Amino acid sequence: MEFRVTVSYLLSKLTTAHRNLLEKSVQDIGLHSGQAFILLELWKKDEQRQVDLAEKLNLAAPTVNKILGGMLEADLVTRKKVDNDARSTRIALTSKGRDVRPLLEQKWVEIEEQTILGLTDTEALILKQLLSKLLGEDV
Repeated sequence: MEFRVTVSYLLSKLTTAHRNLLEKSVQDIGLHSGQAFILLELWKKDEQRQVDLAEKLNLAAPTVNKILGGMLEADLVTRKKVDNDARSTRIALTSKGRDVRPLLEQKWVEIEEQTILGLTDTEALILKQLLSKLLGEDV
């Protein structure tokens, strides 16, 4: 079997390259890539339980806890206990966490442009549809 021509191999190479691009891009605005995804979820709905964020991002609880530690230090979010459940915590945006949105949105546009560079509009649409299908999501 020639691994280098399999979808799994190509997708692995692509995801590694894309993750590196994302990490480098968001570093310019003082973020790490994991923090960007937490912010995206909190911008959709603020004050989420930490366990729910982990589930939505398909990450282990310790991983989310580590990402949030950096976000707490950077004053992007706050963490507070849920009144009726001492084991559960809610994560809320700070004003700094809300204010970084336009910067991240601009970086995201740049990342998108670099990602589809060299593709026709039709190819970019097909790629988006295929990736969404593989993820089980609707476009």
